[in-house]
Amino acid sequence: MDRLTRHDLKTDKFVEEVGQTVHFFEEHRQAFIRYGSIALVLIVLAAAVFGYMRSKRAERQLALGKALDAYNAPVIDQAPPELKAFRTEQEKQEAVTKACNELIQKYPGSDEAAAATLLLGSRAADEGDVDAAERYLKQAAETGSGNYASLAQLALAQLYVSQGRTAEAEKVLRALSDKPTVLVTREQTALALARLLVQKNPEEARKLVSPLANKPGAVGRSAIAIMAEINRKQGS
Repeated sequence: MDRLTRHDLKTDKFVEEVGQTVHFFEEHRQAFIRYGSIALVLIVLAAAVFGYMRSKRAERQLALGKALDAYNAPVIDQAPPELKAFRTEQEKQEAVTKACNELIQKYPGSDEAAAATLLLGSRAADEGDVDAAERYLKQAAETGSGNYASLAQLALAQLYVSQGRTAEAEKVLRALSDKPTVLVTREQTALALARLLVQKNPEEARKLVSPLANKPGAVGRSAIAIMAEINRKQGS
């Protein structure tokens, strides 16, 4: 997804970009799961930072941007001067932790602090530290406003699924489906919940995705794929 330019810093453009991000995630979901990264969280957060850079929250957004820059920077022994990079993974992780913790301490209770907490949770999940990831994601869900809280809850559900904690994941996803947001839509939650229910309750899974099968783009394709999976399992 291309970064938003200053000319594009409008709410409707931000919503459009986020929607495209969600569709991209649906199309590449297996790859994201394979590499163990909550990539949707990072991409959407990046869109949020650049989408609201001119708002009154500019100072907090810049601090969050600093943390994101560190998070997304590559690890290269001899990087060119114009490229932000780290020489070692440890150096990178220390910079990410420092930037996030400084933001959290300086702007407690803000959406940006919740986003920084979400980043720490995502990093912990990528490193396999499930306990820390769960702690950070729950904290972000509790302290962030609607949009940020929903992202944290979605990431938490993904973490639970990866750990085989399907009952907990289902509970989170059902709660999300009752309160959709711009960043975590009802369609997205329905798809995630249907995937979880394919084995346990295929008929409910079918009811969730059937209305989405005629939707254009990735949402419709994902719904059709889930229905095909249900048909295969019921026919076997």
